[in-house]
Amino acid sequence: MRNCLVMGAAGYIGSYLVPHLQTLGYKVIAGARRPCRLPEGVEFRLADSLKPITLLPALAGIDTVFYLVHAMGAGAGFHRLEQQGVKNFAAAARAAGVRRIIYLGAIQPEQCNSRHLNSRRHCGELFRDSGVPTVELRAGIIIGPGSAAFEVMRDLVFNLPMMVTPKWVRSRTPPIALSNLLHYLGGLVEADEVDGRIFNAVGPELLSYQQQLQKFAAHIGKRCPIIPIPFLSPRLSAWWLQFVTSVPQPVAKALVGGLKHDIPADDGPLRALLPQTLLSFDEALAESLALEQKLGAEQQGQETPLGLRWRHPEYGFYDRTASGEAICLASPEVVWQVLQQLGGEQRYFYMNQLWVVREWMDHLIGGPARTRGRTNPDRFVKGDMLDSWQILGVDEGRRLDLLFNMKAPGVGRLEFNILPEESGLTRIRVTAHWHPQGAWGLAYWLAMLPFHLFIFQGMTEAIARQAEARAGIPVMD
Repeated sequence: MRNCLVMGAAGYIGSYLVPHLQTLGYKVIAGARRPCRLPEGVEFRLADSLKPITLLPALAGIDTVFYLVHAMGAGAGFHRLEQQGVKNFAAAARAAGVRRIIYLGAIQPEQCNSRHLNSRRHCGELFRDSGVPTVELRAGIIIGPGSAAFEVMRDLVFNLPMMVTPKWVRSRTPPIALSNLLHYLGGLVEADEVDGRIFNAVGPELLSYQQQLQKFAAHIGKRCPIIPIPFLSPRLSAWWLQFVTSVPQPVAKALVGGLKHDIPADDGPLRALLPQTLLSFDEALAESLALEQKLGAEQQGQETPLGLRWRHPEYGFYDRTASGEAICLASPEVVWQVLQQLGGEQRYFYMNQLWVVREWMDHLIGGPARTRGRTNPDRFVKGDMLDSWQILGVDEGRRLDLLFNMKAPGVGRLEFNILPEESGLTRIRVTAHWHPQGAWGLAYWLAMLPFHLFIFQGMTEAIARQAEARAGIPVMD
């Protein structure tokens, strides 16, 4: 049995590829920067391509690697991070004696000035020049829940009555169904005479983005006029997308850079090597929405994007976040004891009057926010109520996750993390995650953001002070 390491297992493709490889009978090891939700029987290994010290232990005994890592969310210098990560990983893979690296890249236009696509191409070249046998699979737009390009389309279609779009919506590309891509990736583990080669993985139709948007709208029974504006530049397009979709701005910017090109691709060699029936865009869309419903039902009540937006397809997949954190001299155990007072009489540790104002606003429009009390006053139990919040997840002594139940254009959760530091101190972090419902949901988030930043920072500091007082640590001036 081959041991397959999936680098980027916590990401979009990785989360689907890991169980797919299991069904093919492989021993699957998930590599990621932090622990993630995994199917039963999958081993987790800490692996960060930008931290070389983590790589050799992660590669021990590994036969085949799927390298799915990218850094589009890092902003302007993402290409440098991607390429440094590839160099680090290739050196470690060579030292570990890895048999094959399967690198997932992106299809390339004949002439390209997209930093995103150029970085993908350069990363493939670095792997092939590293001395480790590498096969590069260049994919088109992937039609599946969580794909950045797909989520942009669904946000636009579900939440806008009409679209004023940049001219790149007329650019054409061959989108591929998620299931078709997984078939290709899995088939490359055992394929012969593929090392050093580049394959294009695309669907059977060359469609403009405008056609894809129109097909999406038709599929959900919505009429959505599209008006292309020729003077809307890629930079303005990325700026515009952050106000109408949930996709993070750095990802949108990198994505738009590639969307302005016509990208036909010859997938004949790959179809001959790993034959399958390729789904049309309409078939891929139907499959994707059905998969989303299935996974959403399975993950209902969990902290996953699909679980949170189940029965609410207009909610964004990607979240907006705001956080505060503080360093505490008390132990994690004492901090957890303080956190267990959350809700009820203790309320929220800081600026409780602002919470009261927000609760009354919700109450006046028929929301449940004036509900007080806890199902279990002495401990946190998943599924219990804490005032108007529902407990989504508990990792005793380390993490608490609450579902936001007030009326608002989107769905949110509040996450508390208690993190022990090597120095013996404790880091307390509070993070709000917001999955907006279109432009109104994004506007609501932006309006609340200054209050969130202020309140969450104060909340963490108040928890730290109470924990130190409980531990008998004197207050420092």
